[in-house]
Amino acid sequence: MKADLHCHTTISDGSLGISDIIRQADRDDVRYLAITDHDSLASLSRSAVLGKRYNVTVIPAVEFSAFDGKSGRKVHILCYLPQKPDRLEGLCLRTSEGRMKLGKSMAMKVLEKFPITLESILRYSAGSKAIYKCHIMHALMDYGYTTELYGSVYDEIFDAREGICAEQVKAEADFYPDVRFVTTLIRAAGGISVMSHPKVYDSMGLLEEMAAAGEIDGVEVWHSSADEGYRGQLEQLALQYGLITTGGSDFHGFYNHYAIQIGSNVTPKESLDRMLKFNK
Repeated sequence: MKADLHCHTTISDGSLGISDIIRQADRDDVRYLAITDHDSLASLSRSAVLGKRYNVTVIPAVEFSAFDGKSGRKVHILCYLPQKPDRLEGLCLRTSEGRMKLGKSMAMKVLEKFPITLESILRYSAGSKAIYKCHIMHALMDYGYTTELYGSVYDEIFDAREGICAEQVKAEADFYPDVRFVTTLIRAAGGISVMSHPKVYDSMGLLEEMAAAGEIDGVEVWHSSADEGYRGQLEQLALQYGLITTGGSDFHGFYNHYAIQIGSNVTPKESLDRMLKFNK
């Protein structure tokens, strides 16, 4: 029994649609799947229907972008099984609107440097709630300015110090909500809050602080960013504070930094069972 609790679709910054994601999960014998698009619950209804068709249990989920003012770092929080998802819609809308405004600003800066059309970028962001960096890069690939999503051209545009869009990249967290506000809201919605990939944003200290204060329910241990040593530290911390431990591929399809398959990282059965019984 495989449970991949972290993947993205074209609703945010993934390259595959909901149906393709679920069909691929079925092919890889992933029987429990969470579609965790950034700051959007738009996949819930359709994914539930398609999941039944392919014998894949789809767990309602969303990945929130947040910010920790104390450390000055971004942090991502996964929300699973919200019993009152409507309470999360306002937050999703505010963040998506901020990201769309920023994405348009980045796109216009890129158009000044590279003579491509805005429509070529919008073609890839059409199903998304915002314009992401990957959509801009995909358009540039079509025009032959680069043959790779992540490389020298990406750095030329998005480097936070010297990139064409450095100002926008630095402003990215300005519209992100406070991380503790996010976990409090998830609790109010009857959901489970899990810190995703702590290694990516160097969030071990924040995780321990929030766990000790009872401000978070779990941590994503099995993720491609964490080596065995780091995973061991996360497991020890989870054991100490009674956190749920999850795992997921963080699949974005073509938009991943490197090749990742659905089901490449999974959640253990005991953790999944604990999640499914969390509010019962």
